[in-house]
Amino acid sequence: MASLLISASSLLAAPDGGPSRVLSPGHLRIEDGVIAEVGEGRPAGEPGVDLDGGLLAPGLVDLQVNGFFGYDMMDAGEDGWHTVVRRLPETGVTAFLPTFITAPVEAQAAALRRTRDLLPGLPAGGSRVLGVHLEGPFLTERRKGAHNAAWLTDPTPEAVATLLETGLVRLVTLAPERDGALEAVRTLTAAGVLVSVGHSDATAAQVAAAADAGARKVTHIFNAQSGIDHRAPGVAAQALADDRLSPGLILDLHHVSAPVARLVFRAAAGRVVLVTDAASAAGMPPGDYELGGQPIRMPEAGPPLRADGTLAGSGLRLDEAIANAVGIGVDPVTAVDAATRVPADLIGRPDLGRIAPGAAADLVWLGPDHRAHATWIAGENVFGGDHE
Repeated sequence: MASLLISASSLLAAPDGGPSRVLSPGHLRIEDGVIAEVGEGRPAGEPGVDLDGGLLAPGLVDLQVNGFFGYDMMDAGEDGWHTVVRRLPETGVTAFLPTFITAPVEAQAAALRRTRDLLPGLPAGGSRVLGVHLEGPFLTERRKGAHNAAWLTDPTPEAVATLLETGLVRLVTLAPERDGALEAVRTLTAAGVLVSVGHSDATAAQVAAAADAGARKVTHIFNAQSGIDHRAPGVAAQALADDRLSPGLILDLHHVSAPVARLVFRAAAGRVVLVTDAASAAGMPPGDYELGGQPIRMPEAGPPLRADGTLAGSGLRLDEAIANAVGIGVDPVTAVDAATRVPADLIGRPDLGRIAPGAAADLVWLGPDHRAHATWIAGENVFGGDHE
């Protein structure tokens, strides 16, 4: 569809490039997959799509998706990749970073090469693949979480170069206290890779040093990291206090409790990034699945677990994370921004995550329950609405 006019009773937009705000009503015009015009009120012409109720928002951007719909992204074949990119719009996600957790460096490099070869054949109209997030293997054993300790290692120049070879790596989670980590942060940053502190027992000072070297994110705040101690602050404390860092938050209300999630939004106002950390069990019934080649169990309620009870990713949808944020008292504009504009800007994609002239026409219509009722990618309806 070359041109499309959409009218909505409520539209979350940044029409003048400023902060996001709700236009009630609002409208936008799409030309060749790009937003050409955004305005307040009803449009002058007859809209091709007229949305009554809910909120028309930018398409959601998830920077941490280990898997979904029964497939682990690191091990998935062509069928798995096609399923995930085709179905993520059901959750409102229009762009994402597939996440490969800890494995031997050569195994991760092989997975990156397989991914490079798969990407050109992905179906049109699926969620955009923004690159790959490597969560490990440069993590600390003391905060390994569900990662295999036998595969954890230092970020040597050789290891970093091997992983950068395909050009697909866009985000790396590492522990800054490991030998060679600060030099790795500088190398990765110079290569255009976003660096996130995670699975780390670092002190606040060590995290600040990582930020000095170029780190700009913290992976799933409060999970698998040193926390807030009034005399010995760690990763979580620095994530909240340092304006250079954007804390990722898994808001399924299991990984982080509601009062602490409210604290994160208040202390890191405008910096919070909602992520799912979804495992292959996400979108699936209870049963046995895999995360990074290791078995996990999806229970009847709550997130997936390792056999020893360790949390192993989540079964969260990103639209559900927005609903949970609103449910604990976060302003809806702030909640949606945390799943759209903030992660898009952080990953260096200002053409995504916003409804503004010149941005990609990636949109999600969130119902009163804040779940995705319809999704558009590059102006094409790919889920709900009039999609067949």
